[in-house]
Amino acid sequence: MSVYLLVDFGSTYTKVTAVDLAQEVFLGRAQSPTTVESDITIGLNMALDDLYRNCGINPNDVTGKLACSSAAGGLKMAAVGLVPALTLKAAQRAALGAGAKVLCAYGYEIDNEIAQEIENKQCDIVLLCGGTDGGNKNVILHNAQVLTNSRIKCPVLVCGNRSVTNKVKVLLEAGGKRVYTAANVLPAVDRVEVEPAQELIREIFISHIIQAKGLDKAKSLFQRDIIPTPMASLKAATLLADGTSLEPGIGSLLVIEVGGATTNIHSIENINPVTQQTIIRGLPESRVTRTVEGDMGIRYNARTIFDFVGGKRLTDLVLALDPSIQPEKIDPDAYTQYLSNNVEHVPQNEVEALLDTALAMSSVGIAAERHAGYTRTEFGVSGEVTIQYGKNLLDVKNILGTGGIFKYGKRSEAVFNSALFSSDSPWSLKPRVPKAYVDSEYLLYAMGLLSQEFPDVALRIAKKYITVPPRAR
Repeated sequence: MSVYLLVDFGSTYTKVTAVDLAQEVFLGRAQSPTTVESDITIGLNMALDDLYRNCGINPNDVTGKLACSSAAGGLKMAAVGLVPALTLKAAQRAALGAGAKVLCAYGYEIDNEIAQEIENKQCDIVLLCGGTDGGNKNVILHNAQVLTNSRIKCPVLVCGNRSVTNKVKVLLEAGGKRVYTAANVLPAVDRVEVEPAQELIREIFISHIIQAKGLDKAKSLFQRDIIPTPMASLKAATLLADGTSLEPGIGSLLVIEVGGATTNIHSIENINPVTQQTIIRGLPESRVTRTVEGDMGIRYNARTIFDFVGGKRLTDLVLALDPSIQPEKIDPDAYTQYLSNNVEHVPQNEVEALLDTALAMSSVGIAAERHAGYTRTEFGVSGEVTIQYGKNLLDVKNILGTGGIFKYGKRSEAVFNSALFSSDSPWSLKPRVPKAYVDSEYLLYAMGLLSQEFPDVALRIAKKYITVPPRAR
C-alpha cells in the first residue's frame, strides 16, 4: 500500500484525506479543529490520529503528504487599479486565479480614507496596477504615494504600466514598504497577462504569509510548499476538464462551491461568441476563470441573501420543493437571522433543510449569473447587433457541485438548476444542458494537491468518485 495524505488547513477545521496510489482508491477522511492560534500541528496530529484509528491506516504506509491552506481567512488581498472595467478587473482576475480572496478593490485615484480601509481589512498583499504599458502614469504614481504615506504593513505587488514600475517601487520602498514587481496585468487594452503576477503572489504566500499564519511549523512535514486551498480546487477543476496526455478529461466544466462564507464558481471553457455575428467587448476572458462571491455564503451571509431575494421568494422556493409543507411553518426571516448568529448550525428538521436548499439555490443563481457573460442588443447604422460581454457558458458540457449542500442536501438537482440558463434572464450566458456531478467525497482540493505529483492518478481517482446526483440518474 502506498498512502498519500492530502491536508487542508481550513479556517475552522483541518481536514485530512487519504488515498492509495497503487490501488487508486479513496481510503478515508478525518478532521479536527484548526489550531492556528497556538500550534497548527496540534490540530493536524489530532486529525491524523483519528484517520489512522478509524480508517485502519498504518502510518508506516504513508509515502507522501501535501497540503493547502485557507487558515486565518486564507490569502486576503486588496486590488487597486485604474479603470474598474479594465485594469482593476485584470488585477482581480490575477488575485482570484492565484487562490486569493479579494476583500476590497478600488479604481481611479485613491485617498487616505481608502488607504485606511485597506489597512483595516488586514490584507496579506496589496496588488497595485494601473495603465497599459506606455499609457497613463499619473494614477498609479498617485496611488503609490498614498500607499507610501499609509501605515499598511503587508507587501505591495506592483504590476501596472511598466514605464513607471521602477519609479513606483522606489517610491514605496522609501516609505518602508516591502515591494515586489511583475509584468503588467494589462499591457494593452486587448491583452491580459496575469500569469507573472499570479506566480509572484504564490511566492509571496509561501515566503511571507505561511509564517505569518503560523503554518511555518507544519511546512517541513510536506513534500511541496503549502498552497492556497482555492488554488488546489482550481487545479483539480482544470485537470478534470482537460485531462492529461495519458488520461482524458470530461470536457468543459462549471464547478460550484457552496460554503458558509462564500459561493465560488470555477469555469473551464473556451472563449466563444454566442453566434458568428456576435461582437465581443470588454476585457478579454480567460479559459480558466474563478470568481468568489463573498456576500453569498449560506451561513455568514444568510441575511444578505434574505435581503437580496426576499422572504417571499425563499418561501416560494421551499413550497416548490415540497408543496405538502404548510406555509405558516416556513419563516425565512427568523431562520436566516438565527443562521447569521449560529454559523455552525445543522438543519434539525425538513423545513430547515429545505430553507438551506432555498438559500443555496438563491446564492448559486446569483453567483452563476455574476460569473457568466451576458449579451445586449444595440442598434447601429447596419441595424440590430448582439454585443457579448464576458464568458459564453451556454455549451458547457459538465457541472460539478461540491460542499455540504450537495453531499447532504436532499434537493441537489434544484441547486444545480439554479445555475443553468433560464428564459427569465435570456441575456445571461449560463450553461444550458450540462451533465451534473457531485463531489460526494470532498475530493476536489485533495485531487488538486495530488495532481502536483501524480496528475494521471489524481484524475482517475477524481473520475472514479464524482457521482451523478440521484434525481439526475
